[in-house]
Amino acid sequence: MEDFLLTEREKELKYEVRKVVKEVPHELIRKIENEEVKFPREFIRLITERHIAGLRFHEKYGGRNASWVAEMAAVEEMGYLGFTLSCMYSLGSIVGEPINKFGTESQKEKYLKGITSGERYGAEAITEPTGGSDLFNMMRTRAVKKGNKFILNGQKRFVVGGNGADFFVTYAITDYEAKPITKGITAFIVDRESPGLKVETVYGLMGTKGGGTARIVYRDVELTEENVIGGENRGYDVFNIMMIPERLTTAAGAIGVSMAAIEVATDYAMNREAFGNKLIEHEGINFKIAESVTAIEQAMALVYTASRAADLLEEKKVSLSYVRKLVSMAKMNSTEVMWKAVNDAMQIMGGIGYTTIYPIERLLRDSRLGMIWTGTNEVMKMIIQHEFIKEIKNPEYFSSKRDVQLDALDFNLVKEKVFK
Repeated sequence: MEDFLLTEREKELKYEVRKVVKEVPHELIRKIENEEVKFPREFIRLITERHIAGLRFHEKYGGRNASWVAEMAAVEEMGYLGFTLSCMYSLGSIVGEPINKFGTESQKEKYLKGITSGERYGAEAITEPTGGSDLFNMMRTRAVKKGNKFILNGQKRFVVGGNGADFFVTYAITDYEAKPITKGITAFIVDRESPGLKVETVYGLMGTKGGGTARIVYRDVELTEENVIGGENRGYDVFNIMMIPERLTTAAGAIGVSMAAIEVATDYAMNREAFGNKLIEHEGINFKIAESVTAIEQAMALVYTASRAADLLEEKKVSLSYVRKLVSMAKMNSTEVMWKAVNDAMQIMGGIGYTTIYPIERLLRDSRLGMIWTGTNEVMKMIIQHEFIKEIKNPEYFSSKRDVQLDALDFNLVKEKVFK
């Protein structure tokens, strides 16, 4: 694929990451699948030693001052490794971004440098047993302020990286009377060694194995102001910024997974013979390939558009509302394109694609999670329509546009336009 949507700097970073992806031992992927590796420390060492973790962070914290577009191009390459390692790579950006945007200098020195050096791996602790998509209304984790301390109690589940992470970005209710409740949420950094923090469950998963997905329990964990990100009761603002890399990285990683699958299937079709011809010569096969690569290309364009919008948000040239809409579109679209592309890849290969002789079955199991995590695709649709309707309601929206309703033959029959 051509990378003309990228600047020269962005292309350099993408191909630098591609080289690292090529060097990841194939045996590591197999060990993850066999559940011999519960948490990929070897991989984290590799990406930090090669200086490709936390690309967006400032150089003084070990980053590369990269754009959102550059980082998503890097995550796209990581998608070739499957969703586990793509996610492990992305988590540095996901948990680091709220610290990057809202953190104190001491927090940045400790945690951003920790992420880029490999000394501190972070995970996000958001989802609770009672609240998945309806996160904040169903939140039960609380941090009660006593003097200059907060006492944290509650639990978070489906914490990717939870089994091995060194710290957790955790959200808790700190103002129980706030209306809406989003005005009473605070984001905290909770170190793994904090007394009262315990990993109680490591989940068995259908796919995306080896990430140490866990349930974390907090029992009277003492925190101070130094643990707060962005100020007390500012957690919802932190969350909205955190969701940009969370959903963008899912969208970008899905592109890599999709291309990996369709490339394996295309190579197979170019070599396998049936009915006197190579599979690639049969319309039923080559049309699936054409449809897949077209869908992947358009998904990639949307990912880069959303990424560019996120860069413009940094410059205050677009609104957070607009970026939320585009990022949600990219996440929803990419993961659904991935699901179809990987399924089509398996269909092209037939029975052998269903075996562990090829990696398609693993990519299929991995990809199913894409439509669920970081906000289900149904939630993405809710956000998209909400933000679009908000745009439409703005009196300025139609001010420069043609009034298409006046093109109707009987536009003037106003009495027929009944709404209630």
